[in-house]
Amino acid sequence: MTTIATLGPEGSHAFQAARHHNPDAALQLFPQISAVLNAFKEGKADHALIPVYNTREGEIREYFHQMESLQDGHWIDNVVLPIHLALGAQDDQEPAQIVGTDPELRQCDEYLTNHFPATPRLAVRDIEKAIQEIKASPAGNKMIIGPEELLKKHGFTIRQRDVAPHSRTRFALLGKKLPAPSGYDATAMITVPLKDRVGLLFDTLGEFSKRGVNLLDLRSETDPKSQELKFYVEAEGHIDDPALQEALSRIESNIIQEPGAIKVLGSYPRLDMRAKRINTIGFIGTGDMSVWFAKRLESEGYKCLLTGRSTKLTPEEMIAKVELVAICVPISATAAAIAQYGPLLKSNQALVLLAGEAENNLDAAITHTTPEVEVMLVHNLWGPQAATMKDKNVSVVRTERSGPLCSEFEAFLYKHGADIRQDSANRHDLLMGVGQKLPTSISIAMGMALKENGISPDDIGSHSTLTSMYGILAMCRAHAQNPRTYAEIMAAKGDGQKIIKSFAENLLKIIELAESGQIEEISEIIDNNRKHLGEGFLATSMRQSLAVDEVLGKLIKP
Repeated sequence: MTTIATLGPEGSHAFQAARHHNPDAALQLFPQISAVLNAFKEGKADHALIPVYNTREGEIREYFHQMESLQDGHWIDNVVLPIHLALGAQDDQEPAQIVGTDPELRQCDEYLTNHFPATPRLAVRDIEKAIQEIKASPAGNKMIIGPEELLKKHGFTIRQRDVAPHSRTRFALLGKKLPAPSGYDATAMITVPLKDRVGLLFDTLGEFSKRGVNLLDLRSETDPKSQELKFYVEAEGHIDDPALQEALSRIESNIIQEPGAIKVLGSYPRLDMRAKRINTIGFIGTGDMSVWFAKRLESEGYKCLLTGRSTKLTPEEMIAKVELVAICVPISATAAAIAQYGPLLKSNQALVLLAGEAENNLDAAITHTTPEVEVMLVHNLWGPQAATMKDKNVSVVRTERSGPLCSEFEAFLYKHGADIRQDSANRHDLLMGVGQKLPTSISIAMGMALKENGISPDDIGSHSTLTSMYGILAMCRAHAQNPRTYAEIMAAKGDGQKIIKSFAENLLKIIELAESGQIEEISEIIDNNRKHLGEGFLATSMRQSLAVDEVLGKLIKP
């Protein structure tokens, strides 16, 4: 039988948390945390369960320090328990003293200050012993703060229930062996006392950030002996995850520059304090982008189902199992997929279009779903080769039917660092005309011009400036990847086509002006364009261009 050592007495919050974790376990109850940990260290208990954080008093530092000294044990799981503290008494007299453990008195400080501001408080380490002493001396007029269940068990009258509302305590479960990765984990770690230097915290955070590792908690405290800072960090991911391992290795070797400076307290299934409305997300489309999103959503605790022409699970079957359906198919097939599967969605479901064209697709989604179905479009401006979505652009087009399910999906993008732009459908398509259709059109037309005029690729670099290389590199990129992707971009409907047509018309005008030698007219057009673009945008772009020139200059040197 599994044994768990924890803080007593029977009926205490730690006792309740241990029962919640494993109702069948044999519990060993101790009045002090040191006795709990000694039982675990000496092998008298398989696990130890200790409180580490309370929503009203914060971290319980004494227990962190005790856990830090463990040599043969790990933090392997968590239990979160709502805390219901009550005020108990043996009679109706006004109290001469209020008794409780130090943590519980702190949690009730607001109530006690408001209702018993002049009454002395006595903090005790052994609540069971204090209860027995109060019962043995009824004339002492002492009230006691404690778990309601415990006070009732000992016959106290409850004078006030729930004297610390909205209180929850997190308990750490300690074990001898780290659990295997679950896919939805967190890791706790603490540093040795650190020598201070400028940028220490900033540089440390950067190692996590650049690898897409999200921090759940970060705290510092002064080591009582050395008076130097120590950091406690809780990060998403299991200690076996390569990104987390690499971040910790770099922090120790390059930032702190002290081997063994970080002690990993443990890895465990991640606590999710958010109220999630979505449990399962279904994808229509099994391409690389669907797989990319599914992997990251699963790391957030969502279950993902991918369906397509070759999957055993059909889209029709999947839709009945999920709260949110994401359509992620080629641009030219999106509207047809919406028409086919949209009518199957019911109320309390959402349809998210992972698509590069907004107006027609959103019109189709509104038309082919009932008014109770939420609808939103998300256009991610990165491909499946991206390691993370941090600092990458994404256009989100909400509709009047976008609700809490859509907001939860958008919150997922925000959490992972995507740079979100809220667009209307029309604005999205116009800007995609500028950002995708136009560069793609120019790249394809440039390739055609090289072919028609017999220009060898070997001669391009020797007759180009660094600036003109930008367009040539874009042309090469478009031709080095899947041609279908760029053909889909070109053929997408919506107002983006206006940009292409406007560009073509103006290009012909410029050609005619140039061929007739009208230099002044061309200069005036450039000046008018400059006024529209603005000096701030141009100055920023020039700085970016110079930075690109510096890189290109190094790359093309023999």
